[in-house]
Amino acid sequence: MARTDELLGRLGRLLAIGVDLSAERNTDALLGRIVDAALEMTHADGCTLYLVQDDQLTFKIVRNLSLSIRLGGIEGDKLTLTPIPLKHPDGSLNLNAVSAAAANQHSTISLDDAYAETGFDFSGARTFDRANNYRSQSFLTVPLIDHENEVIGVMQLINALDPDSGAIVPFDADSRFLAESLASQAAVVLNNRELIDRLEALFVAFIKVINDALDEKSPYTHGHCERVPILTMLLAEAAHRTDEGPLKDFVLTEAMRRELEVAALMHDCGKITTPVHVVDKATKLETIFDRVHLVDTRFEVLKRDARIRLMEARLDAVEPGWRDEIDAEHAATCAEYDTERDFLRQANIGGEGMSDAALDRIAAIAARHSWLAPDGIEMPLLDDEEVAKLGIRKGTLSEDEREIINHHIVSTIKMLEALPWPRDLSRVPEYAGGHHERMDGRGYPRGLTGEQMSIPARIMAIADVFEALTASDRPYKPGKKLSEALEILGRMKLDHHVDPDLFDVFVRERVYLDYARNYLDSVQVDEPDHAGIPGYNPGNNVIER
Repeated sequence: MARTDELLGRLGRLLAIGVDLSAERNTDALLGRIVDAALEMTHADGCTLYLVQDDQLTFKIVRNLSLSIRLGGIEGDKLTLTPIPLKHPDGSLNLNAVSAAAANQHSTISLDDAYAETGFDFSGARTFDRANNYRSQSFLTVPLIDHENEVIGVMQLINALDPDSGAIVPFDADSRFLAESLASQAAVVLNNRELIDRLEALFVAFIKVINDALDEKSPYTHGHCERVPILTMLLAEAAHRTDEGPLKDFVLTEAMRRELEVAALMHDCGKITTPVHVVDKATKLETIFDRVHLVDTRFEVLKRDARIRLMEARLDAVEPGWRDEIDAEHAATCAEYDTERDFLRQANIGGEGMSDAALDRIAAIAARHSWLAPDGIEMPLLDDEEVAKLGIRKGTLSEDEREIINHHIVSTIKMLEALPWPRDLSRVPEYAGGHHERMDGRGYPRGLTGEQMSIPARIMAIADVFEALTASDRPYKPGKKLSEALEILGRMKLDHHVDPDLFDVFVRERVYLDYARNYLDSVQVDEPDHAGIPGYNPGNNVIER
């Protein structure tokens, strides 16, 4: 009756272990749990777990209880043991090593006394025993066979111990059954874990392909896609450390950390649909090329025509001194053309703002001058579209082009929502799709308010803005210094654009500086005066670093 109770207990433990193994995500931890379970159920003193890699049995875990040996896995010392080949150099199967023989023959090998066996090479075990004053005696070597009848590893148990006396005994039939059952469960779980790892690797590779495609299309976008995840995770970790104020209950779990990082990597994937001449538009008149050069050519035509008029006038001049007057008038006209051309070139660059006077001057230049096209037709110096583009008040994008740029987030959301996300990544579309929303509901594409947005989405919004402000690889602007970027971000806080509490954490814990030290040019890394940052509230939880 006692033996039956013990066996039932061991079977119950086997079932419980199967559930535990299915829940384990970390492969190294999974291997360790398999070994610990095998030692417990079979009353073995030692266990070695191998995995098949490149036609070899690679040591993954080595445990010996009486010798206190723990190698491999999460907690054990590093393994440096030489793998055991499954085949000899001539291609024949290795049947000399008992672990390789079990793998090659797809069968369990049980030995009562290794030293009495003549069919296997135990020279390595004897060397180990002499070095450690040990006696390797009973062996139970079980292959791990998956659902496709492929051996993926081997579990080798050493020295079964009698539960009562502690003496070394052979592995009995019950232990063999339990070890084989555990090996079967372990093979399934390891196969599933490998499949999941491969799928995750495939997904990461997919993200890389998308980002590489963006890189081919625009190196500026690619740099942004690399840096926003870094900033996002720095701010998320800082918010996680906060133990006072509105964010004190925010906890960045491992699952959320992974989900947020994936979302940050994919947050601009929709830009793959945006025309490159809009994404990389460096000047107001740029399309496939910068049309300011056409304006330059028209000014040259005006100057050519002016010179023609000069020469004609000089030929007609009869009074003394007229030529000097004509030359002076011509020089003044050409100087005016040069001044106006320089002004239009400067207006074409774009910037933080353009005054009403500058807009009036563009319109006046366009109305005052015309030029003769090659077919002899008189044309305005600037057409209506060019006047409108040069009159863009801020930046280089017109309203139509800004709409095209803004549409990328709609494309991003559509692309991400079309993917069959697993449950632990189900919020990736929401996190990635919210980085252009505003706290006051005036953002896009959905006009969400801060209360409607998750904290991770609000984190990404700040990371996206700060990266854009400080990026030095944009064709249309230089990267701003830290003090300038924080001043702009502070004004955005006051304008209810970004989350005020996260902005305070961003400044207070110097997230900007952690980022700047590794990713900004040294000339951008100045020393911002926190007291002068608009809207910044240090609160009570001040951390000086």
